[in-house]
Amino acid sequence: MLQMRYLISLSALGLFLFGACRSTYPETPDRLQTSYPRLNKQLQGLVNVDSFTISPAEATQLPEAVYLDARERVEYDVSHLPDARYIGFGTLDTTTLRSLSSATPLVVYCTVGYRSERIARELRMLGFTDVYNLYGSLYAWRLAGLPLVDAQGMPTDLIHTYNRKWGTFIPDTLGTKVY
Repeated sequence: MLQMRYLISLSALGLFLFGACRSTYPETPDRLQTSYPRLNKQLQGLVNVDSFTISPAEATQLPEAVYLDARERVEYDVSHLPDARYIGFGTLDTTTLRSLSSATPLVVYCTVGYRSERIARELRMLGFTDVYNLYGSLYAWRLAGLPLVDAQGMPTDLIHTYNRKWGTFIPDTLGTKVY
């Protein structure tokens, strides 16, 4: 009898913990879904959705927004959003921040939104009040049909995918993948 109660308690605890883990990543709102189901599935367990998370369509509607690229310099040089400023990830290049008001709308992005989510949080802790994470980041931007530019500011179809595994999160037709 005691053993049965122990098993029931253990099972209940397991169900509770499973439910708690699942609730960490609630269903992604339609406004953030991309046109590529495989990316949507990967993002669901990788990037949080909160009031600071926006889609490419929402980002393009922010007046006077400054786009900040939270990837490594080599990734930025391959391709980035037009007029985006490099801020980096491992070591932040805060030069760009010095010229900005703390109320300037900032849209932070990376390859899929994982690194940019962390940088956006860090920028809020530094006192910036209007900081957003671009959900799906560079991939969602391209899937929305929006342009990329290279280090010289010229249009490009090159996409730095961070690594080969993450390169599978977007269709091959989206552009030429660089690892």
